Amino acid sequence: MQTIGILLPRSTYYETMGFELYEGLRSGLKQLGHEDIRIVSENIGFGADKQQCYRSAEKLLLEDNASVVIAYIGHRTAQLLRPLFLAANRMLIVLDAGANMPTEWPECPNILYHSLHNALGAWLAAKRAVADGCKTGGMVTGYYDGGYLHTMGIYSGFINAGGTITFNHATGYKAEEFSMLPLKEQLEKDPGFALLTIFSAEFAEWYFAAIRDLFGEENDLNIYLPPYMFEETMLEKAPYPGNNAKGIAAWSRSLDTAENKIFTETIRETGKALTLFTLLGWEGSRIISKVLELAAANKNNISQINAGLRSFEFTGPRGLVRVHPEKNTTISPMYNATIAKSENGTCRVEIGSVIADPIADFDEMSKLPLEGVTSSWFNSYVCI
Repeated sequence: MQTIGILLPRSTYYETMGFELYEGLRSGLKQLGHEDIRIVSENIGFGADKQQCYRSAEKLLLEDNASVVIAYIGHRTAQLLRPLFLAANRMLIVLDAGANMPTEWPECPNILYHSLHNALGAWLAAKRAVADGCKTGGMVTGYYDGGYLHTMGIYSGFINAGGTITFNHATGYKAEEFSMLPLKEQLEKDPGFALLTIFSAEFAEWYFAAIRDLFGEENDLNIYLPPYMFEETMLEKAPYPGNNAKGIAAWSRSLDTAENKIFTETIRETGKALTLFTLLGWEGSRIISKVLELAAANKNNISQINAGLRSFEFTGPRGLVRVHPEKNTTISPMYNATIAKSENGTCRVEIGSVIADPIADFDEMSKLPLEGVTSSWFNSYVCI
């Protein structure tokens, strides 16, 4: 029996995140017929303790003899684990929120990134704002969500598409410090202004509530959102923010495809929530299955496994997932989406057209100059 390892994170705001990642992986492997695979998990907290991540990965490789390890970690932590996986001659599959933009895209053959691409979605949402006629705009975020380089994605997407940033608002991360009042004066002066918004979890709920309270439920503010703001378990609790909230979604339960139906029905039967994290775990099972197939065919030769992955693609719940031909990362479909009002006055997602060429958009965004970028944060996005 083969063993695979999974490094599971904690999250204050998404408390069941680790369970959902695990269940998505377990159910996905079972659906593929891999019931003979043993899954061993290690908790890595918020992913910010470098030594804990290293020790947990080392245990999975040495004590549990994991054939492959899958982990919800960021690029910086993955690079710290690179020497360990090179020495062990094993593959690391990184499940990534995509909230950061690496200063370089690493070419380590032992690491493959599978992402929700929040930065790319932010980039595309900002470009959509300009295409919709918004000439001026500003980024609206907070202390935590604003600490990642998806802010660079939404800012640069707007500027590069021809928009002008005239105002930015960063709010506190405590309820008593969370205010959208500065937006009122700005929008009175410039009603065509685009709110280029980045929040997650309950911060997104607070934001929607503040917009509704300040401007009324039927406002027509130009609100543009990245993928994490289309997370449906959050939207089910969030008040409807107005008639013109839109952006880019990575996935929705309502996508009308055979693969999404299999995924949603399978996860519902387990009693676990259908979230972006169960999605990531499920899709990760497809990648692991291919890695194990390539490892068997190539006698664990990592270079040959990596070469085989470069042409790998699969159809998952969000559509056709491909490995980028030059970078060790997958590229998945992204969708134009809008926030609609549910029957009880909260939010739901309406999926529109699919983005035509996400690889070309990814390549354009990944060429952005990131000189002088520094950070002391190692935790993954939403892991606080």
